[in-house]
Amino acid sequence: MKESRLFKIVYYILENGRITASELAERFEVSVRTIYRDIDVISSAGIPIYVTTGRNGGIQLLDHYVLDKSFFSDKEKQDILAAMQSVALVNGTYEKEVLTKLSALFHIRSDNWFEVDFSRWGPKNRDNATFELLKNAVISHKAVRIVYVNSYGERSKRKIYPLKMLYKAKEWYIKAYCVYKSDFRIFKFNRIMELELLAEEFEPMDYPEREEVPRQKYNRISLCFPKEMAYRVYDEFETSEIEEKENGDLFVSSVMPEDHWLIGYLLSFGAKVQVIEPVYLRKILSDEAKKIYEKNKP
Repeated sequence: MKESRLFKIVYYILENGRITASELAERFEVSVRTIYRDIDVISSAGIPIYVTTGRNGGIQLLDHYVLDKSFFSDKEKQDILAAMQSVALVNGTYEKEVLTKLSALFHIRSDNWFEVDFSRWGPKNRDNATFELLKNAVISHKAVRIVYVNSYGERSKRKIYPLKMLYKAKEWYIKAYCVYKSDFRIFKFNRIMELELLAEEFEPMDYPEREEVPRQKYNRISLCFPKEMAYRVYDEFETSEIEEKENGDLFVSSVMPEDHWLIGYLLSFGAKVQVIEPVYLRKILSDEAKKIYEKNKP
């Protein structure tokens, strides 16, 4: 994490005094250019850090400077530790040393009070390896070669510049610049079949904060579920989309994409779902169910 590195840089200079940018770059495994960007960020935060040139030049802090722990309120100290724990608990990124130093500095015990696991149930090695590799690519600005399967099941080889990781609707995505398409794209982790971290570095760039235009046709779908399906209904739909009837049945009205995914999704409820609207969706669903029966009948 960049914030962790910034703190480490300040801590390292406090311990070692004047240090060169190349030494810091080697110590933190980033480029010299990245170190100078970090110094600008540290300086803009009000920490008296400066650079001197010449034979005995380097990066240093003003003499007698110490981190002022009283700058933060007790609540802010707790929030800092909690925020670092929440991002550090992802596999492979637990900065125990930094948390320990901050806890000692703030005189607050850093309790491991929750657990985060973004991998799917079952074997998790692939999910965690994907997360770790893409995280490192984003931080170090390294290109990645991937084999990707789109929503139509088509495989393609891509070279991407990973810019930002996104967790949305229970899924992980990577926002990236796709060299193959010469445009910005979002890739779903679970559809990345192969990936390789390349030695090529790219210049940092911002992913355009544009509103993503849905490619599918969206429509309002009204459904009815028996009360025994509440465990899925409340997991998968917003509370505002659910209406509980007097007999316990659950009426759901939600805007959803009308495509093959929707049919497969509705079929996953088996006989426990009734389509109310649109009416024509009933026939599509029943025809698909008949195909399943014909293919699997004894």
